Amino acid sequence: MRDSVREQALFSEAPILKSVLTLAIPTVISQIILVIYNMADTFFIGMTESDAMLTSVTVCMPAFMFLSAISNLFGVGGASVIARSLGSEQIKKAKRTASFAFWGCVGLTLVYSICALVFMHPFVDLLGGADPLVHDNACGYLWMTVIIGGVATSLNALLGHLVRSEGRSMQAGFGIAMGGVLNIALDPLFMFVILPKGQEVIGAGLATMLSNLIATLYFLLVIYVNRDQSVLSLKPTVKALQYDIPRDVLLTGLPACLMTLCENISYAVLDNLMATFGMMAQAGIGVAKKVNMLAHCMVRGMSQGVLPLIAFNYAAKDYRRMRSAVLLSTSISVGLATACMAACLLFSRTFIGVFIQHESPSLDYGAAFLRILCLGGPFSACAYAFISFFQATGESRKSFVLAILRKGILDIPLMFILLRLIPVYGIVWATPIADTVCCIVAIALFLRFTKGLFHDHYIRGTVEA
Repeated sequence: MRDSVREQALFSEAPILKSVLTLAIPTVISQIILVIYNMADTFFIGMTESDAMLTSVTVCMPAFMFLSAISNLFGVGGASVIARSLGSEQIKKAKRTASFAFWGCVGLTLVYSICALVFMHPFVDLLGGADPLVHDNACGYLWMTVIIGGVATSLNALLGHLVRSEGRSMQAGFGIAMGGVLNIALDPLFMFVILPKGQEVIGAGLATMLSNLIATLYFLLVIYVNRDQSVLSLKPTVKALQYDIPRDVLLTGLPACLMTLCENISYAVLDNLMATFGMMAQAGIGVAKKVNMLAHCMVRGMSQGVLPLIAFNYAAKDYRRMRSAVLLSTSISVGLATACMAACLLFSRTFIGVFIQHESPSLDYGAAFLRILCLGGPFSACAYAFISFFQATGESRKSFVLAILRKGILDIPLMFILLRLIPVYGIVWATPIADTVCCIVAIALFLRFTKGLFHDHYIRGTVEA
């Protein structure tokens, strides 16, 4: 059925450094390109020298990122179940899991897009876009990226997870990167050439929608071409609803979904609190968050790349190889995040000045906010790596606790508390403080889990012997 000796050898036999880098590098590169294309929207809109347009894209970010929550629910869950099924040689379960993940993602995204259409205006106001100068542009961006382009955006990310789950990290990384490169190329075309002046935000949304659609078509072509050698089947089947497949996928993917959802809620709360200090502060935090995303997305790329490797070896009961993959990938992630933190501390004003290209208080706000946000980078990297580990091993409760602890339980209450102590800047300090606490808890849970895992494995081996 599955002519994938090379991919399976990468999971089970290759030197651990080679396995980690082979799986993670394409994913990290694709995530960097995704950040660059997110920044490209902000860069080109910044050329209009309009704080209102910059803010309109900022307030739409949680609504747009909710699509990532949906794709993570089915993508991270599906990839983990598929990789574990391959590790335990359950090929049919892997095929049916791919089908359930695909059609589940399509169905839930359609429901979300329809709701966004019906409640568009109150939705935008709730996200912090009540200002008349911001509202119309935000609605246009939401229309293009979520209402029309929602399914394409969700499937682009989902199919990347599924293709990566059987070791095709290069093809997955290329597809994600291609969408980002297309977005960068289409942005100026739609914003400054095709659409009239004043429609730059809609042009950015249109470029995002088309680039995600083309990337999704690429993934569908890859799956079709490799259909005889792959376990990925998108054919709808009733059996995809059996054998605990929906339960396994949803429970494993739920923490990843909730983490993204809580991030969106957290961003929305931050934007609304920042809006009380004026549009300049709101524009500054929007740009600072996007610049700070670089470290986060590299870490996410590393975690997503090695997730199938960890899941495969966990199912195959090769715990030493599994632990080596976790520790190596975590060390690399923390190193990358530390380098990004240092760069942001040294060149914060330069980085923000790339996007806010006019003298404005928003430039000062953005630089100060970035210096605060970047401090949590190394701690966030460590926490995210262990959250991904628990997703890979199907430990949904532990990953769930860490996910909502990082975004939701800690940072939102801290925003309100610190706002009273340190006006404006206290809102932003909540993020690195929450990341630090979550990192400490994640390390404790990981050490306890692996200690128990190795102890049980040793006892079982002694009894069997």
